Amino acid sequence: MSTVAESLSAVRLGEPQAHRNLSLFPLLGEAANAPEYLLLEEALARGLVRVTEVSEGGSVPELLLVNEGERPVLLLDGEELVGAKQNRILNLSVLVGPHSRTVIPVSCVEAGRWRHTSPEFAASGRTHYASGRVHTAVSVSDSLRDRGSRRSDQGAVWADIDAKAARMGVHSQTSAAAALYERHEGSLEAYLGAFTPLAEQTGALFAINSRVVGLDLFDAPATLARVLAKLVRSYALDALDEGERPGEPARFDAERLLEQTKSAPVERFPAVGLGEDLRLASPTLAGGALALDGRLVHLCAFALPGAAGDTAGEGTDTGTRLVRASRRSWGRLA
Repeated sequence: MSTVAESLSAVRLGEPQAHRNLSLFPLLGEAANAPEYLLLEEALARGLVRVTEVSEGGSVPELLLVNEGERPVLLLDGEELVGAKQNRILNLSVLVGPHSRTVIPVSCVEAGRWRHTSPEFAASGRTHYASGRVHTAVSVSDSLRDRGSRRSDQGAVWADIDAKAARMGVHSQTSAAAALYERHEGSLEAYLGAFTPLAEQTGALFAINSRVVGLDLFDAPATLARVLAKLVRSYALDALDEGERPGEPARFDAERLLEQTKSAPVERFPAVGLGEDLRLASPTLAGGALALDGRLVHLCAFALPGAAGDTAGEGTDTGTRLVRASRRSWGRLA
C-alpha cells in the first residue's frame, strides 16, 4: 500500500460545513503529536528564514530560502510569497532542513513586474486559488516525469490569471493574482467565518455548488488549524468566480474523490529538501504529496475538470482551461 493510500485509509469523512456555494467536508484523523517543523509564515515572522531572489539578476522559476533555525520549515503547495522582483507561488510542498540553503521551485503570479520592491519576500497569508493549483499540479508532474525538473507551464499560469481577472472584473497594473483577493476581500471574509477546524481535523475536502473539487491533508491537526483560512480563501475565490447554482454536493461524491486519490498511480522522486515527492496522476485527478520517512506530511489532490462525473465548465470556461498554451513570451521576464 502506498503512503498516500495508507494515510487516507486512516481518515474519516466528517459532516459538511457550508457557506453559500462552498462546502467543506472535514477529514478527521487520529490524535497526533505537534509537528516538528515550522510553517513558512511562522518561520518568517520569527526571523528564522529569509527568502530572496537566487541572484541580483533573478530567475523567474526559482527562489533561494535560507533556514537559519534549528527546525525544518514547511512550505506549502500554492503558498504565495510577495515582494522582491515579482510575487511567486510554490510549485509543490517543500520541507527545508535546518541550517540550510535551498533553491525552491516557484511560478510567477505577477507578470507585469520585474523590479525589486523589497530585498526579501514576505508571507502573503494566502495560497493560489484552487483551480490554478490544478494547472500547476499537472504541469509539475509532467516536468518531473519528462525533464526531472519542477517547473510549471508559466505561460499557462499567466493566461489563467488574466482570464480569471477578466471574468471577475479585476484590473491590476502588474497583472497580479493578489488583486483578485484584494478586490473581493469582503466576500472572502464572509466565507472564512463559516468554517471552523475541529479537534481531530487533519484535512479538508471542498466542493463548489454540487461539484467536489479538491482536498488537502496534513500530518497533524495543528497544521490544518493554522492553514485552514488560506485554503478557504483559495477555494472561496473559485466559488465567487463560478457563481451560485442549484444543488449541493453529495457525500457519495466526496467519498469517491477520496477513493480515487487512494487508488491513483503514484510516481516517486527525491524531494528538493527533505523527504520524497509523490506525484499523483489519473484520468480523474491530479496532485502531489510530500512524505518523510514513510509518513505523509502534506497531500493535495484535485478533480480534473471534464473528468467523468465532473460538471466543471457549466456557465464558465473552467473545463477548457487546463494547461492552456500562452501567447506570452517567457523571455520578457527571465
